[in-house]
Amino acid sequence: MDAARARALVARTPGLTAQALAALLHAADGDLLRACTARSAARTELPPAARAFFAAPDERAIDGDLAWLAQSGTAILLAPDADYPPLLRQSADAPAALYVQGRIDSLAARALAMVGSRSPTPAGRATAREFAAWFARAGLTVVSGLATGIDAASHEGALKGRGSTVAVFGTGLDRVYPPANRALAERVRAHGALVSEFPRGTPPLRENFPRRNRIIAGLALGTLVVEATRRSGSLITARCALEAGREVFAIPGSIHSPLSGGCHQLIKQGAKLVEEARDVTDELGFSLPKEELREAARPHSAARELDKEYEMLLDALGFEPATIDSLVARTELPGEAIASMLLILELEGRVAALPGGRYGRSTP
Repeated sequence: MDAARARALVARTPGLTAQALAALLHAADGDLLRACTARSAARTELPPAARAFFAAPDERAIDGDLAWLAQSGTAILLAPDADYPPLLRQSADAPAALYVQGRIDSLAARALAMVGSRSPTPAGRATAREFAAWFARAGLTVVSGLATGIDAASHEGALKGRGSTVAVFGTGLDRVYPPANRALAERVRAHGALVSEFPRGTPPLRENFPRRNRIIAGLALGTLVVEATRRSGSLITARCALEAGREVFAIPGSIHSPLSGGCHQLIKQGAKLVEEARDVTDELGFSLPKEELREAARPHSAARELDKEYEMLLDALGFEPATIDSLVARTELPGEAIASMLLILELEGRVAALPGGRYGRSTP
């Protein structure tokens, strides 16, 4: 067995943690090739699945892994490697190996995790983008999970801010999930990294995503939850961050919105309430240069001044989705006029049409 094959074997071994790999290496006097034997595994306390794999490794799968690694440009980082993410290594259940595509150095950068709902409000999506752009300009790498909704918006915002971003997969890196984010994954790879602990061929199994969340939290100095219900998987990421001794931040919202419930729960439990991006950067000790502050605060385009009726309509809409009938009752404007005004506001990017005939604000 050569070194490349030994690394591929370790990466594919199920249930192997960084601590277990360290014990294996200790039993083999630091020699990776000797550590990857049934004899070393038998002398080390390992999970049963890991011990069984060392005793009878899937040689065909490892052959396929080696070919895929070479073809795809994927690297394997083992926990003892100098390039293994230092913050993640501190986590009690850090994986023994990571598959990485893209810029490995982005995994050692100071980072913030951003997570939230897969079905956010337009305002939540816009908030994630703008906050992530701010963090990128401040020099923070944005870490998320490439899911639809807040995750994707966070990656997009970091790219918009010309910064680095890292996407942690709940599948093997040979499979982008969801498939609709394939183009986004390519952009993330070009400006940051794609990361997974799962080997080639791993499908999007439900149980993989909570495991993925601990890596998202482990890579970052803190985790910001943008929108989440009380049963959201984002709260798992926040819990992982707390267990790793990292900061947790949450953006509050309307008491009537289910997507605010998870954030409010976190704030009650001690998460730091966030009203603007600088609340996070100040807490983490980051600051933007004056030139970048001016650029970040500059409007992206000149917005027209709203007429009184348009202002009244937006005030009536508030920050909760509403139907035209509801807006008629609140404003006493004719339904035809409201429909026309909403169309204009939608074209200007101020509101968005939502399922069920509702409308919501597009900007925070």
